[in-house]
Amino acid sequence: MGEYLADSAASRGSRASGGSRVEARAVRPLRRDAERNRQRILKAASEVFNERGLDVSLDEIARHAGVGVGTVYRRFRTKEELVEALFMDRLDSVATIADEAYAAPDPWCGLVSFMERMAEIMAGDLGLRQMLMFATYGRDLVTVARQRNEPLVARLVQRAQATGQLRADIQQTDIPFIVFMLTEAAHLAYAASPGIWRRYLALILDGMQPGREDVTPLPVAAMRPDEMEKSMRQAAPRPR
Repeated sequence: MGEYLADSAASRGSRASGGSRVEARAVRPLRRDAERNRQRILKAASEVFNERGLDVSLDEIARHAGVGVGTVYRRFRTKEELVEALFMDRLDSVATIADEAYAAPDPWCGLVSFMERMAEIMAGDLGLRQMLMFATYGRDLVTVARQRNEPLVARLVQRAQATGQLRADIQQTDIPFIVFMLTEAAHLAYAASPGIWRRYLALILDGMQPGREDVTPLPVAAMRPDEMEKSMRQAAPRPR
C-alpha cells in the first residue's frame, strides 16, 4: 500500500505546474520503501530456503515476509532472480571466510578453519548448501562460483603444501568436494546426530596430512575444475 500511495503522489506531482520539487519529494519515500521491502523479502527467502531448500514458491516467501505477492514480483520477477541475489551474497560470505582463513599465521590451521566453518554453515542451511553445491537456478552461476572461489581455495591449499603440512597430491577441488560430503552426511543424520560431520572431518583431516612415512596413494585422481563443474550440473535438482 505504501508503494501504491507513493506512486500516486509522484504522478500527481508530475502533473502539477512547476511540480519538480513535489515529484522529487514523492519519489524518495518510494525508494526507501522499495529497499526495505527488498531486504525484507531477501531475509524471508533466506529463512525459508534455510529450512526447506530452494523448492518453495514466491507466494510462500511473500507470506513469510508478510507482504503481498505483488510486492515480491515487483522486486524479483522470478524465483530465479531472488535465488541469484541471495547466491551472490553467499559468495561474498565464502570469500570473507577464505580471507580470514588465509590470514591465520599457521597455514594448516587456516585451511582447517575454512573447511570447518564452511561445513558448519552449510550443514545448518539447506538453501545455502543447494546454492553452493548446485548453483544452477536462474542464470547459470556455476562458472561465477568457480571463478570466485577457485583462487581463494587454491591459495589455502598451496600455502599448506609449501610448508609440508598438507599432502602434495591434494588438489584444490578436493576441498569443496570434502565439504559437500560432510554437509550431506550432516543432512542424512540430522535427526539423530546433527554434528556427525565433525567426526568425519577429523578422520579426513588425518588423511590429509603427510605425517606418516607411507602415505597411501590415492586410488582416483582429483577432479579437474571442469569435471567438478560437470558433476554439479548433473547432481542439481531441476527448478519446477
